[in-house]
Formats: sequence, structure tokens, C-alpha cells
Amino acid sequence: MKGCFVTGTDTEIGKTRIAAGLLHRTAQAGWRVAGYKPVASGMEWIDGQWVNDDVQTLWAASSATVSPQQVGPCQLRQACAPHLAARAEGRSIDRAALRQGALDLAQQADWIVAEGAGGLCVPLGEDWDSADLMRDLGLPMVLVVGLRLGCINHAILTAEAMAARGLRLAAWVGNTVDPAMLHLSDNIATLEHEFQRRFRVPCLGVVPRLPEATAQAVAPHLDSEVLAGLWAMSGLSQPFTRTVS
Repeated sequence: MKGCFVTGTDTEIGKTRIAAGLLHRTAQAGWRVAGYKPVASGMEWIDGQWVNDDVQTLWAASSATVSPQQVGPCQLRQACAPHLAARAEGRSIDRAALRQGALDLAQQADWIVAEGAGGLCVPLGEDWDSADLMRDLGLPMVLVVGLRLGCINHAILTAEAMAARGLRLAAWVGNTVDPAMLHLSDNIATLEHEFQRRFRVPCLGVVPRLPEATAQAVAPHLDSEVLAGLWAMSGLSQPFTRTVS
């Protein structure tokens, strides 16, 4: 399976937008790509059907021919912790089915971008969590750091927890949650220093606060050299020459 897994320092810090930007940039290079949101909680009734915004965003950014249900195999209606949302619907989250869903997508795409629900250790069942699923898939990890007060501590703790769980952290991305954050550039510089000093992990990009955080708007803020390294780490060789609109 070739791809990466995007997780974050918290919920609502831009994981989906970064994942969509990664999909867009990789598709621009000529690869067939597919997003994968194994567990998504929070749905709205739109035009006669229940939809999850994260799943729709990743599906729209996918260049491979896949369905929204393939992108989001476990979509839960309540916007709360996934295991609680599943309990409210009288169902459980099937770990084996989520792994198989990723394997099936990998047969239809050259590269997949999986995105977790919430942060690193969100419970998905009584005896397993998001980090267990990340380890099941075995993909290089991209950590989205929400740039706001407290982000340095949250980022370092998350990276240390990833290492303790045997996950390969390949890169981190700063996403500007609070554009009025004091000493924003100094915080970014500190994060760059600490990720290199502690983990030897590069910065894949710093995304400013965007008027519309579309995949197309996010993609230019991702570092080409670091992205090429991520592609190589996950098993892609040189991009094809075919073009993707």
C-alpha cells in the first residue's frame, strides 16, 4: 500500500484541508490518488442524504474513480467521539473492515492519503484506538500542527507518542489556526528546530489562514522537496508524465 496517513495535534486544526492539498499536489504530478477517511463523525442531511463534509472534501480531491462510501466507509451521524457516535447508532466500528477498505482503495489508486478522526489516540473501540489503525495500515505519518497557543507542547507530545507506538513520522505541517497568535514566526522556527533536533523530521509546509482553504489553495504551500521525499518513502518512483486537470 502506497500513501501517507495524516493525523493532528487535535481536532479542528485543518487535517482534512492538508490531506486534500496533498491529494491535489500528487494528482498534479500525474498519479491516481484517493482520499481515505476510515472513520468520520458528524453528518448533515443535504439534498435527501446524509453527508460528512470531510469525506466529501477528500472525495472531491481524489483523481481515482472511487465513491464517497469507499473514501469514508464508516460515517457516523453525531459530531462527537467516534466510539460514542457509533454507540448512539447501536453499532461498532469494524477494525478489519477499515483495513480492508484501505487495501481495496490501494488497488484503484497509485497513492492514498488517509486521515484520522481527531488526534492520535482517539478510541475507536473498547480495546483499540486511532493509533492502532494507523499501525495496521503501516503508512508514513504526516502530523498537522494547529498553530495557536500551546502548539509546541502539543506537537512534541504527539510526536513522542507516535514514536512510542511504533509509527513512522515522515513530516509535519503547520496550519495557521490563529493568525493573531503572538510571535507566530518564532513559534514556527521553534517547531522546526525541535522537530529536527528531537525527531529528524522536516517541515512539509506552513499554511497561512486562507479565505477559502480549498485543496487548490493549500497545495502551493507544501514544500516540493519534502513532498518528493514523502512520495519516495511511501514507495512512489518518479511521477508519470500524464497530466491531470
